[in-house]
Amino acid sequence: MKNERHLKIIELIGKHEIETQEELGELLRKAGYNVTQATISRDIRQLKLTKVTTHDGGQKYAMLGETPQPPSPQGKYKRVLSDGFVSMDTAHRILVIKTVAGMAMAVAAAIDELHPPGMVGCIAGDDTIMCAVKTGADTAHIVAMIKDIIRETR
Repeated sequence: MKNERHLKIIELIGKHEIETQEELGELLRKAGYNVTQATISRDIRQLKLTKVTTHDGGQKYAMLGETPQPPSPQGKYKRVLSDGFVSMDTAHRILVIKTVAGMAMAVAAAIDELHPPGMVGCIAGDDTIMCAVKTGADTAHIVAMIKDIIRETR
């Protein structure tokens, strides 16, 4: 949600001459974002927005530097995996992953979309996923892959 809101802010400051946080908040709310003044202030700081002088002597928000790119679908799957992950254990060619309550189906879908080599499929309950894997070596590779994803996204 934050990345989408940041992209919307960049779009809005590109289309409108926004002078105040209040104006930005009003435009974001009209676009369907429920934001507070604190959120807007934090977004401005994170996006490194600055005020520049307009042609008529006023000021407006502008972005200096590179425009952030939207997150890739694979990045979203990695985030879901990381956010829902609690622990994992193996039993030869079976990988059992524990998740936050209610997140097992979303995490299993994310794992499926990441297409780990050797993964046959996942079955998800409420907070547990069982993954069938072709070989023991594939299991070790998938465990390492999941650990890397969690390390990079946390």
